[in-house]
Amino acid sequence: MTKKEFLIKLREGLSGLPKEEIEERVRFYSEMIDDRIEEGLSEEEAVLAVGTIDEITAQAFADVPFIRVAKEKLKSQRNLSALEIVLLVLGSPIWFSLIVAAVAVAVSLYAVLLAVIISFWAVFAVFVACFLAGTASGTVLAASGRLPSGLAILGAGIICAGFSVFAFFGCFTATKGAVILTKKIGLGIKKCFVRKGRRAE
Repeated sequence: MTKKEFLIKLREGLSGLPKEEIEERVRFYSEMIDDRIEEGLSEEEAVLAVGTIDEITAQAFADVPFIRVAKEKLKSQRNLSALEIVLLVLGSPIWFSLIVAAVAVAVSLYAVLLAVIISFWAVFAVFVACFLAGTASGTVLAASGRLPSGLAILGAGIICAGFSVFAFFGCFTATKGAVILTKKIGLGIKKCFVRKGRRAE
């Protein structure tokens, strides 16, 4: 692929983003390709070296805040006709209630996910507390002459320490997964918004 073809496809892939953002990214990748050519690569090799259109556009959509994308769409939106406004007003009891219901379901599911993750961290905290309490009370009992009870409680505390290690890795993985899921949902919403904007154009 030549530099010109690459930049045309990049501009198409970025459509829906703010115009200044598109121009800035096209200029950046144009200069990057020129730099690679100056380093001795052929034009095709230089284009390959900067990455694929899909990777670049995905990163661009992830970087640009949703508010800027929404503002760009509203700027480029056409005016509604009188008939469209009347239909929107008459249909508002239906579409508005559906939107509210969909948002409520989405928020509820996300709240459940957060509650589960918070519960995992609470279990981890309980294991850590049991380890600390078991170690302290087991040591005190053993030192005060109640060796069997002290050793039993100390052993239970050490077992809780082992469980806390496993619980930590589970909690960390669940939290990391929730963060990744949140980013993907946000990016998906942003892409849907941009796609709708493209179809409207």
